[in-house]
Amino acid sequence: MMNKKVIAVALALALAGGSYAQDDTAKKKVKAYMVSDAHLDTQWNWDLTHTIREGMPVYPGTEPPVLAAANSYEKDGFKETMLSMFSHTGTHVDPPAHLFAGRTTLDAFPPEQFIGRALVIDCRGLGEGEAITMAQLLPYGDKPAQADFLLFNTGWDARWGTDAYFGDYPCVDDQLLDYILAGEYKGIGFDVIGLDPIADENLTRHKRLFREKDILNIENLKNLHLCGSDLFSFGCFPLKWEGSDGAPVRAMAWFED
Repeated sequence: MMNKKVIAVALALALAGGSYAQDDTAKKKVKAYMVSDAHLDTQWNWDLTHTIREGMPVYPGTEPPVLAAANSYEKDGFKETMLSMFSHTGTHVDPPAHLFAGRTTLDAFPPEQFIGRALVIDCRGLGEGEAITMAQLLPYGDKPAQADFLLFNTGWDARWGTDAYFGDYPCVDDQLLDYILAGEYKGIGFDVIGLDPIADENLTRHKRLFREKDILNIENLKNLHLCGSDLFSFGCFPLKWEGSDGAPVRAMAWFED
């Protein structure tokens, strides 16, 4: 288990998003030194988050974010930006309150809900419209049962910024969703724009996932192909506001040498 100080520093780096930030075009490893009780541990980190920008892909029926200059260096001596965007913009997380009134909001979850051990399930062999099934979990043995988060890599993030991103991406089937609901997972995640197909306006899978279970659903992840086939440390840290039905996250993976 990771030392508490290591986790604390990892959280701080993820939330800071400063010198450790990786843009969409950057695919290099970022070396960070996490302080443990006895020594310095070398960690390798991957940013799994799309950058929020004007004109970015958004769910059909919503509007892209607006990043308006509120204060400027020239006029005010500092820069500040007014952000206007939907709560499910970019790489984001859904709580049960996204679908059901009175269910758990993001701000009601404890901080540890957003961090844990994750496993990426490789689904890149599936064609458009094919279902993600239990067959995709079989190559991983007992690893899925050891994970806090299951992240499904369809390879769809390569289509980000194109019309094809809104196509018929693979989705989990009923049997796999039953498996997830029967487990003790903190969350599941995808490199596509929704847990349900865009054509499913009833949001059938969302409703099954959130009706009774306190779990997270993370959408629009990227770079899952960089995370390998073993368990790793994962965090998805949302903005916190009262009654949150969803929020953009800074999702990251980190690994010990």
